[in-house]
Amino acid sequence: MDPVTSTTPQARSAAAQSSEQQPGVDLGGGTNISSDFDTFLRMLTVQVQNQDPLNPVDATDYATQLATFSGVEQQVLTNDLLTGLQDLLGGGSLQQMGGFVGMEGLVNAPVRYDGTPIAVRPDYAPNADSAALLVRDEKGTLVQRFGLEVGEEAVLWTGLDETGTPVPAGTYTFQVESYEGSRLLNSQLVPAYSRIEEARRENGAIVLRMSDGTELPADEVGGLRSPAA
Repeated sequence: MDPVTSTTPQARSAAAQSSEQQPGVDLGGGTNISSDFDTFLRMLTVQVQNQDPLNPVDATDYATQLATFSGVEQQVLTNDLLTGLQDLLGGGSLQQMGGFVGMEGLVNAPVRYDGTPIAVRPDYAPNADSAALLVRDEKGTLVQRFGLEVGEEAVLWTGLDETGTPVPAGTYTFQVESYEGSRLLNSQLVPAYSRIEEARRENGAIVLRMSDGTELPADEVGGLRSPAA
């Protein structure tokens, strides 16, 4: 039995009159929770004031209504708490973004070389028994190629070309060729550490701008390290 509708005709009439005096209050399912709570309290007061003394509302019905009101109040408090948490998380996001800037992120993207050696994390094809690292400039021209030990997890490129001459500052990409004997198994771009210049929130996600101008979501960064590492 609905606790609100189990009142006398006089109580229902008074409750309806009370709701009509409150503009913008909808007693259906589409009201704001906080205004519902105030409305429930007014309805309960009107119901008590207008019940038939010879046929009062059953105590069980009162208990049910009070439990309903208590639940609504708890929902209001929960919403306030969630709002506060949202504000805190918003501040946390700014701190998180600030933590990205200036770090080096491991990305599958071109890397800006400015004289500081670049750390590369090679990937190898299954069954490969030899491999080579290819370094290309921003025009795609091969700058240097040298052999790798399969399974070597980290390589430091010091910025030299095929003749051992330092290359100019610029943007470079890194590619690993995997071989089985003399057969090329595959050739793929591999991640390298690139400095993170900017972090911003865009469409609910954190977007990072790398040293070469490449922009990518933060979840595409495979690792972070201090520039001094």
